[in-house]
Amino acid sequence: MKFKLLLLISLFFISNTSAQVESGKTGAWYMYFINHQFKESQFGIQGDIQYRNWNLGGDLEQLLIRAGATYTPNNSKVLLTLGYANITSGEFGDGNDTSVESRIYQEALIPQKLGKRIYLTHRFRYEQRFVENQDFRTRYRYNLFLNVPFNKSALEKGALYAALYNELFINGQKDIGDGREVEFFDRNRTYLGLGYVLKEGMRFQLGWMNQKTDAIGKAQLQLSFHHKF
Repeated sequence: MKFKLLLLISLFFISNTSAQVESGKTGAWYMYFINHQFKESQFGIQGDIQYRNWNLGGDLEQLLIRAGATYTPNNSKVLLTLGYANITSGEFGDGNDTSVESRIYQEALIPQKLGKRIYLTHRFRYEQRFVENQDFRTRYRYNLFLNVPFNKSALEKGALYAALYNELFINGQKDIGDGREVEFFDRNRTYLGLGYVLKEGMRFQLGWMNQKTDAIGKAQLQLSFHHKF
């Protein structure tokens, strides 16, 4: 058990130190997540709004708006989602040019608990992407989340907790049109943060995320509010 735990934790520290942070600037992502289960139903909704900046604020990297319908099978904690996202991406620097992507996605969220206070969540996501000026694309994503409360044995009101994740992105194809290609490896995100449970269904997180592609590496501050009602 100890070996398995160490192996899982080590996934969060995968990094390539040779990559340089783009333009030497740390970006910032401000995020709001919602999750609602309809009363006495297996169905619900979830979504998020993310305002991402190349710097700490003002230089738009992306505005992401995402929403989906959820379903929980009987006698299961698995959450299945079918959703849609709209993403507006801005260029780095002084320019104001933007591009738009529409995205359909399917997702499975599988929670797991190790011992008394180690909370794991596996997220598998498949995306169908309609990116401006590109051919139709697909992408596969796997995220392993790890939350560990410090001062309580559960993620309940008043709990201060460590929040970590590592997410791997794999492109479904290399050809994106007009003789252009991408690698099958799209990117990897590693996150380390602290969270606080304000009350049942409301928690905040502040952390640092490093995102790496085959060409660049960039650090991002992340401030997020997670709202379940």
